[in-house]
Amino acid sequence: MRAIVQRVTQSWVSIDNREVARIGRGINILLGVMEGDTSEESTRLAAKIAKLRIFPNEQGRFDRSLIDIGGEALVVSQFTLAATIKSGNRPDFHKAMAPSGAKELYQAFIDALQSLGVPVQTGVFGGMMEVGIVNDGPVTIILDTKEF
Repeated sequence: MRAIVQRVTQSWVSIDNREVARIGRGINILLGVMEGDTSEESTRLAAKIAKLRIFPNEQGRFDRSLIDIGGEALVVSQFTLAATIKSGNRPDFHKAMAPSGAKELYQAFIDALQSLGVPVQTGVFGGMMEVGIVNDGPVTIILDTKEF
């Protein structure tokens, strides 16, 4: 699994000019599910993100997590995180998991975040969405479960 985690002051998802989700202070998570990913990886990634210390303490140091600040998460499925570009200029998405399996792991990730006490809003799995992100910092972290 791959995730792009952005610390935000607000983030939202719209479909056909209609807002379907919105959060305030917290994190926007763009989540890509890859062939071979497991529900254990969903749980592990959710815990890593919920406890990731990317929010400042009183001295301005990264020392607080999403859980510590009582922040929210907006989770958006993004199969394009599985892209590879080995030749030419057209991305190849063969490493992305098929939608049926990916949707199960996407939901497992959301459930794991919620079980940690994180309020979660979501986009629409597989939907064509507009995602608004007001990046705070800016702080952007890329995580891949194959790396931890």
